[in-house]
Amino acid sequence: MNWKKILFVYNPVSGRSQIKTVLSDILQTLSGAEFIIECYPTKGHGDARRYVRELTGDYLYIVCAGGDGTLDEVVSGLMDNQALPMLPVGYIPLGTTNDFASGLGIPSDPLAAAQAVARGRAYVCDLGRFNRTDYFTYVAAFGIFTETSYETPQELKRQLGHAAYLLQGITELGNIRTYHIKAETPEESVEGDFAFGMVTNARSVGGFEGIQGPDVDLQDGLFEATLIRLPANLLEINELIQFFSGLIPETPLVWRRKVKKITFTSDEKIRWTRDGENGGAHRKVTLKNLQGKFKILVPSQVDVGHEVVQAANGEN
Repeated sequence: MNWKKILFVYNPVSGRSQIKTVLSDILQTLSGAEFIIECYPTKGHGDARRYVRELTGDYLYIVCAGGDGTLDEVVSGLMDNQALPMLPVGYIPLGTTNDFASGLGIPSDPLAAAQAVARGRAYVCDLGRFNRTDYFTYVAAFGIFTETSYETPQELKRQLGHAAYLLQGITELGNIRTYHIKAETPEESVEGDFAFGMVTNARSVGGFEGIQGPDVDLQDGLFEATLIRLPANLLEINELIQFFSGLIPETPLVWRRKVKKITFTSDEKIRWTRDGENGGAHRKVTLKNLQGKFKILVPSQVDVGHEVVQAANGEN
């Protein structure tokens, strides 16, 4: 077995196609760490998952360069693959927001992220299962703004970056609606009309920190589940702002819990997003925390929580 062989999967159009300008330097950085590199450029949506699912051979780990959706596909492919163990994943974030990477201290600069891959440590964190066959690394959501990521034209993303999401989101404001949802956990259930819902395992979502609550632990086997009712007036809008700013401890407009498993049921099909990508339309969605199922390389000097496990080369 060649313990220095890695697979490098990259999305050539992610992050305003910036991979084109840094690809050679990234490969040089990884090669300088004495890795044997096998490259694969993705050809479209779902291709990374398919390629990793069908992968055979001996690898130290898999490195992916792209947005959160590319990371999601690589991890999902590993979960699908019966021939490979759950290898550590190195992540070079090239997307617009890169929520998951920022929460783990992975640099936004591609070359610094490549250095973190070459010298980092494998951090064990939780993974989400979406119904029976899909997965998410940090967020599954429905409602207002959740369709922004995958409905924003790719060219607009490349030209405007994060502003593209805001512009696309503003166009949704005139179409705000609610969904009648029943959410059930093993401990309790709640039912009502909600404009937004999300289940997360991240310290920031959509570039905003704290919206999912305090004390986020990526290794505790629990998700942060949040449901938001549509505010009826300016006073309720202000109440929501105060709540998410931490100025008030609670509001009837928001239901928030830590959950191991949660099922959402509705009378109509609702469109979901998984890690910023289209998750399909469903009447029933069950989300389950798979504790410790995912290993991601993080910079060795960054404190990301309770446990950073052994280095990628197997040394302590």
